[in-house]
Amino acid sequence: MSIIKFHQDLKVYQESFKTAMEIFELTKIFPKEELYSLTDQIRRSSRSVSVNISEAWGKRKYEKSFVAKLTDSEGEARETQSWLEFALACKYIKEEQYNNLNKQYNHIIGMLVIMMNQSEKWCSFVGK
Repeated sequence: MSIIKFHQDLKVYQESFKTAMEIFELTKIFPKEELYSLTDQIRRSSRSVSVNISEAWGKRKYEKSFVAKLTDSEGEARETQSWLEFALACKYIKEEQYNNLNKQYNHIIGMLVIMMNQSEKWCSFVGK
């Protein structure tokens, strides 16, 4: 396993960023009347997953803060899943697109939970 120096090196960050960009591209076709509701909300929450991972990485010196930011990231991922469900119900996305993105977020959430459950491993080398 290689040493992770930057948050961009984290697989969970890379996957969350890639998935947020997929959502950005997908939402370009959403109706204009959704611009300040569904489109804005799903873009915001999907981007917040990566942003909170970045913040967590910067707070590794304080394990509780690290876990709190990862918890925020998990919450944003789950919020994004809910917005995807609305997009499906409104027929803005196809079921296959929904299933693929929902599966990706379940994977991201799983990685975040593992990091939270093993937080001492991620925070133990700080300052050494």
